Amino acid sequence: MSALFTAAMALREAGSGPDGLLFEGALDEQWTIGPKVHGGVMVALCANAARTAYGGGNLHPVAVSANFLSAPDPGPVQLITAARKRGRRITVADVELVQGGRTAVHAVVTLGEPEHHLPGESEPLLSANPVLDLMPPEPPDDLAPIGPGHRLAGLVHLGAGCDIRPVLSTMEPTGDGRPPLLQMWARPRDVAPDGLFALMCGDLSAPVTFAVDRTGWAPTVQLTALLRSLPADGWLRIVATCLEIGHDWFDEDHIVVDRLGRLVVQARQLALVPPRPPAR
Repeated sequence: MSALFTAAMALREAGSGPDGLLFEGALDEQWTIGPKVHGGVMVALCANAARTAYGGGNLHPVAVSANFLSAPDPGPVQLITAARKRGRRITVADVELVQGGRTAVHAVVTLGEPEHHLPGESEPLLSANPVLDLMPPEPPDDLAPIGPGHRLAGLVHLGAGCDIRPVLSTMEPTGDGRPPLLQMWARPRDVAPDGLFALMCGDLSAPVTFAVDRTGWAPTVQLTALLRSLPADGWLRIVATCLEIGHDWFDEDHIVVDRLGRLVVQARQLALVPPRPPAR
């Protein structure tokens, strides 16, 4: 993790409740989309709280199911954890991310061991990973990172905390009914990505509603992310697709693949379609 992402994931134990531990954290302006804290960063922070409280050893957040109840502002947050199952291979915990006494995220985190990559068993038994034929392990040299002067810089502030390189042409309206296929590369700055960073990448893409020229705020209502394996050092490749964009709701799927071509995260979310832009 980069120092910037490490700071975002930092937790301080602040006591215990009847069912678990309490933590304090902080998410500043560089982890926002517009004025509000980015959903993927909150998912990663909830996962870290569960792992810190109940993980240990080789346990990682292999699944996170999050309901977004309110949109917090950048600043201090509290995380309340509660164990629901403590098993030999699987532990399940509830986590609430709270700001100002109001719950922003309720997450159920499943802790376990991600896929092992043993010598002689590096290939999965079956794979239909579509990303490998779409994107090389590293972005083209001329693909600009989100930063000063970039088209998305005024909206996506995460570019200050990690290196994000979207393929802007995949975000244009398709105009002919073709499903969107948004693509980007991402990595933390200066050091290797870890499972928490990969989970954040499961919500990193722009909304697929860009394909139908709906580019306003598209709040996620529910997101489920699966950490399939821990990423290798290097760029993460991210593809976002969907099955249907309705007038009220849309789904969005993320597939995250590491430098070695391993599937590291799958995520699916249900979100609200932005309103139609005013007529020009």
